[in-house]
Amino acid sequence: MHMRETNIFTLKKGRSAPLVFHPPDALIGVSFDDDDKIVGGYNCEENSVPYHMSLNSGYHFCVGSLNREYHIQVRLGEHNIEVLEGNEQFIYAVKIIHHPKYNSWTLDNDILLIKLSTPAIINAHVSTISLPTTPPAAGTECLISGWGNTLSSGADYPDELQCLDAPVLSQAEYEDSYPGKITNNMFCVGFLEGGKDSCQGDSGGPVVCNRQLQGIKNRPGVYTKVYNYVDWIKDTIAANS
Repeated sequence: MHMRETNIFTLKKGRSAPLVFHPPDALIGVSFDDDDKIVGGYNCEENSVPYHMSLNSGYHFCVGSLNREYHIQVRLGEHNIEVLEGNEQFIYAVKIIHHPKYNSWTLDNDILLIKLSTPAIINAHVSTISLPTTPPAAGTECLISGWGNTLSSGADYPDELQCLDAPVLSQAEYEDSYPGKITNNMFCVGFLEGGKDSCQGDSGGPVVCNRQLQGIKNRPGVYTKVYNYVDWIKDTIAANS
């Protein structure tokens, strides 16, 4: 099997993250909230989402809840997070880089980068996902993945990685769901059912559309628009190489 080493970017929200880039120094991009949900999804086929990773500090956790980056471990090649399947890579973080304009009140600019201590090895179980070249278009079918809560009410966290296919909503649709709370750096993915948008709490995790990472979870059903941060990501990588 062909394998190569790479330092990697990922962008994510909550308990998991996607690998998106392989610059000279390994970093991971994430966001802050921990309310991941994958409601109405299905078990991902093993190795079908090789860019996804788990973030840990002795357990599967939300990155934004920790202050000491050396306690953060990235687990790549995961499918069942409760079982060592033999394909995992375990890498510690050495640096956390917050977006300088992050607003904890509005959740605007909800993205950060984590520099990894050693390169990841790219193989059949671990791969990267491209950064976006165009913004997410309404109606585009996207893949959301994660180990988030599978219940809208209550809690049931799966061991196996969950997938959910869902469309990008129009600005009018997500403004109805979160009036006055969606900035130009956010967009919504989900379904409209019975007049209520499942954007209110039915999905979480990275959003990949046409094989490009478009979103990292900002709040239930709402995602940070990665397209708006491509220059910041690249500049930050260069400055920390």
